[in-house]
Parts: sequence; structure tokens; C-alpha cells
Amino acid sequence: MTFHSDSVEQTEAIASELAAQLRGGECIALSGEMGAGKTQFVRGLVRGLGGSSRSVSSPTYVLLNVYPGGRLTVFHLDAYRVGGADDFDAIGFPELLEQGGVVVVEWPQRVAPLLPGRRIAVHISPIGPSQRVVDIVHANEEHNL
Repeated sequence: MTFHSDSVEQTEAIASELAAQLRGGECIALSGEMGAGKTQFVRGLVRGLGGSSRSVSSPTYVLLNVYPGGRLTVFHLDAYRVGGADDFDAIGFPELLEQGGVVVVEWPQRVAPLLPGRRIAVHISPIGPSQRVVDIVHANEEHNL
């Protein structure tokens, strides 16, 4: 599905709508260039799950942020600075997938071998200063990130 956003608030609302469909155990492969709105998307996801969106920040330097308090815990990972799949394995990525929460991976192409075949691929593309196209695909092994 493709959505168009004209603001940060709309991007967050799109993520909040996706959150309503989540049951736990999902992996979201979240891609887009720097500044595309990935962190805003996660804010909307956390808010949509009933958590505190104020606590959401980019995990670029810490690799993993955990947002409990909603109906599902969100595990927010960033693969931008990792050396490869081994770094994600070392922080317990496979175990996170088994926690029954929602695992969101930014820059998923850097750790593609670790991602489950069944995942939700979200790609955010800037098309203007505040406009974004958000593509959401429920992917399986036959689809690319």
C-alpha cells in the first residue's frame, strides 16, 4: 500500500494506523535515506500502540532503543553503523524476534540475512521539503527489502 504524507504528523498517523493491525511478533524493515522520517514513523508506531512517543529517538549510536508501556513493546534497532549481521547477532537480535513485541529495523539491507522471511517492509521516500511517500508491503522471502 502506498500513502502520501504532507507533514510529520501525517507520517506519524500512517504509522499509528499500521500499529492498530499489529498483534506481536512482527518485524518491520524500515528503510529510507537520512532525514526521510524513519524516527517520526517509529514515534507514530509507538503512539499507536499506546506507548509514550516522547521517548522515541534515533538508535543510531546505541543500536537499540526499547519502548515499553504500550500494548506491545517496540524494539527499535538501527543497522546504519553496524559492521554487519554479526553485530546484530551479538546484541541478541534473534531473541528480540521471539519476545512477542514489534521489532523495527532501520537500514535493514545491512543485516538482511538475519531478517525473518515474513516481515513488513516500510520505505519512506522524500518528494519535497515535508512531503513523503510511504510504501508498506507485507513481505515474504520472495520480496526484496
